[in-house]
Amino acid sequence: MSAGGTILWGVGVGPGAPDLVTLRAIATLRKADVLALPRSSDFGGSTAWSIVKEHVEPGAQQEKLFLTFPMSNDPSRVRPSWDRALAEIGARIAAGKSVAFVTEGDPTLYSTFVYLQREAPRRWPGVRVEVVPGVTSVTGVPAAAGIALADGRERIAIVPAAYGVDDADELFRRFDTVVFMKMGPQVGQVVEAIERNGLLDRAVYVAKATMRGERIVRDVREVAGERGDCFAMMVVAQKRRSGALFGEGET
Repeated sequence: MSAGGTILWGVGVGPGAPDLVTLRAIATLRKADVLALPRSSDFGGSTAWSIVKEHVEPGAQQEKLFLTFPMSNDPSRVRPSWDRALAEIGARIAAGKSVAFVTEGDPTLYSTFVYLQREAPRRWPGVRVEVVPGVTSVTGVPAAAGIALADGRERIAIVPAAYGVDDADELFRRFDTVVFMKMGPQVGQVVEAIERNGLLDRAVYVAKATMRGERIVRDVREVAGERGDCFAMMVVAQKRRSGALFGEGET
């Protein structure tokens, strides 16, 4: 199936606050024929749509295509959803329509769009794929918490906690700042590792950064018994090698 000059955009719309959506993202959303909007349930709302709906022209005739992707690490559960989503998007592309796939954060970082970006050239030869970058939660969370993510010679590790945090001790040894994203039942395990490594005063837990209901917890022991969600993150910034400008920190 040739896609001719059709465009498929991956549009990052930031961590949650509508005023963090970029001007380029707004312009792209307004000119696309179809807005593809991921959600986690057929019966739930789309967080991506809640972020961008005020930026879409009132009365615009764009199609809003809601696509369900269950929150699961099990390929047998996720694959059927992707098959349906690819069929729906493919039908629009075959009709010559431009599609903007709207994703929270940035399309290149742990985003649903990454798989679509990889599949597009194979499924729809000739389709043009463009990425509109967005503010990522990796920077939104430190901004909300008022901490510096990295400075000087510091190195950062970004970890999808949902896929395991058994190597947390090693991460703390190798990296100055560790960002645990998409925290679920791993919250307690991460807190244990933080305490074990003497880093309680260097850690902060943030849920729903920049969104309504934002929550910041600086004594992470308070959340040890909780279950996070895809909007919950833990940042551990040790500050061992910061201060390059003034020669501060360890060598």
